[in-house]
Amino acid sequence: MTRRTLVQLLATVRPGLSQPPAPKPPGVPADDFTCPMDKEVRQKGPGKCPRCGMKLVADLPKHVDYNLQIATEPRLVKAGVPAAMRFTVRHPATNQTVRDFELIHERIFHLFVISDDLRFFAHEHPEQQLDGSFCLALKLPFVASYRVVADFFPKGGTPQFLTETIFTVGARLKTKPQLVGNVFPQQAKNLKVALTMEPAQPIAGQETLLFFKLDPPEAIEQYLAAWGHMLVASDDLIDIVHDHPLYVDGVAPPDLKAPSPSQVQFNIIFPRASVYRVWVQFQRKGVVNTAAFTVPVRTLG
Repeated sequence: MTRRTLVQLLATVRPGLSQPPAPKPPGVPADDFTCPMDKEVRQKGPGKCPRCGMKLVADLPKHVDYNLQIATEPRLVKAGVPAAMRFTVRHPATNQTVRDFELIHERIFHLFVISDDLRFFAHEHPEQQLDGSFCLALKLPFVASYRVVADFFPKGGTPQFLTETIFTVGARLKTKPQLVGNVFPQQAKNLKVALTMEPAQPIAGQETLLFFKLDPPEAIEQYLAAWGHMLVASDDLIDIVHDHPLYVDGVAPPDLKAPSPSQVQFNIIFPRASVYRVWVQFQRKGVVNTAAFTVPVRTLG
């Protein structure tokens, strides 16, 4: 089975990208091309990733963490009041603002915002400014801390998955929320999403298959160059992963030219015994539907 790279807050990067294939000697053509985002996708010769559509790359450079700076206006963010957020990416060697980025799923900057109690979730795309920074106006609804996750790919570098934390006025550090498992079908804006898992009880460290059945299956459209997007976060917000479908209607790799699917499958390895919130997004008739599930994960035995 294909294993997705898990991103842990302690590393704040995609650790599986830290040891890329060694480059070929000068004059020797590369024969192993890899997707920078879905690094398990490899082939002989150039092409595009069948999962995300990104250009396959030969001899990815060694992973280096970039620096992410966040500024807000006003500086003290109040719950329920819109605030302007500015995100600046700086090169780790020069500290210069990075201005050039690779396109990832039709955008050059994906932003996820999650409240500490996991009630609030947002998937946004800040707009790049003339100075190279990215700006977004966002209203944080609760007095809480919010994990901010930036997903981008600087040209000449490797994909980055960086996290920071923003506090609204009055917020305090909290213990992790007491979540109760909920894998019942969820009704989103114009789509019902039902989840089944194999195994039904996920085990930490072992692969879990997540099958999402879409009802009605008509008029399902690609959302950001994929049949769906999934973000998974542990209840303490240490483990976070952004993933894309592995199978669509039982076919792998997913056919991006196929008709409207009725079932979309993601595979994941939950690293620890914990409770995880799973957000999935599908587009139907131009409407982005977000469904949330709560999945308890146990140890073996």
